[in-house]
Amino acid sequence: MALFFVNGATFATWGVHIPTIKTRFGLSDAVLSMAMLAVAFGAIIAMGPVGRWISRVGSTRACMSGGVAYGLATIAILAMPHFHALVPALIAFGMASAVFDVAMNAQAATVESQRHKPIMSALHGMFSLGGMVGAAVGGLLLSLQVAPLAHAIGMALLTAGVGLASKRWLLPDHPTAPHADKGHDHAGRALWLLGLMAFLGLVGEGAMYDWTSVYMREIAQAPIGWISFGYAAFSGGMAVGRFTGDLARARWTDGGTLTASAWLAFVGISLALLWPSPWASLLGFAMMGLGAANMVPIFFVAASKLPGVPPAEGISRVARFGYIGLMLGPVMIGGVAHASDLRYGLGLVALTMGWIALAGARTVRRYLSS
Repeated sequence: MALFFVNGATFATWGVHIPTIKTRFGLSDAVLSMAMLAVAFGAIIAMGPVGRWISRVGSTRACMSGGVAYGLATIAILAMPHFHALVPALIAFGMASAVFDVAMNAQAATVESQRHKPIMSALHGMFSLGGMVGAAVGGLLLSLQVAPLAHAIGMALLTAGVGLASKRWLLPDHPTAPHADKGHDHAGRALWLLGLMAFLGLVGEGAMYDWTSVYMREIAQAPIGWISFGYAAFSGGMAVGRFTGDLARARWTDGGTLTASAWLAFVGISLALLWPSPWASLLGFAMMGLGAANMVPIFFVAASKLPGVPPAEGISRVARFGYIGLMLGPVMIGGVAHASDLRYGLGLVALTMGWIALAGARTVRRYLSS
């Protein structure tokens, strides 16, 4: 829980200081967007080798190394004196984030397998909580005029310290299940299907983060003070869904929970699109958050249990598809909205949720051993 919390808080530290970086280097919105994409690019290119490396050295060592690297990369972002040095630092930050993210999820899969009860959703809830706390603390420090570099150093020390201290309590990775050639082929197909679902799920999640405020203002015609409530409703639904998701997984299995979650998300976004009033939109976005909350945890658990595939490697391959969806989703929605209407753009999200509801449970039930 501590690893997931500091991961979220560290990423929030970067988010809080995006305006700081824009002002320091005098960046336009277009250049700033490219700088932000550097973080996602670093994570995506790291996902392949990171999974194989963690499979060799173990998730315990990777959590320790990832925590230190993540902390150092956070400092580097706010210590760079020139923009041409900032971009490599942002790529390194994305790569360090990938190491830490895959390592802690691989360890979480090991812990869940030995406890024989679902815990992954709550751990992802701790990541969300860490992001909320990290953003709040960052805002407070900015209001107190604390130097951004001092904030980054403090967060880096906490992240690195938790990573190093975790060695005492982390567990050896569970062994990779043996397989026959036919089983290996099935695992390969399963990884592609899980990756596709992660891509589609995070297309929707990224769209919600980037477009809910615009929808509230332009389509729902909400009062100016309500515009940010769409983002808050979705985020609140995500938090509630993750902290209650393990109870649902224990009662209805991962396949059943995934089906119910996807249908809930589908109904929620459809409600917002078909009844674009402020209150209906808020309810729909909250339902979308509840539904989307447990998709990624379930996909990661499924990837970690495939026969013949080391957990870290399975998680990293699925996570790579997810990162691509998170990065491209808002752009895809924006393109459709520009050509037609934002409601049609967000209609793509409804379609992705419907596809996951229809095909996702079948895939998860087929390849999960429990």
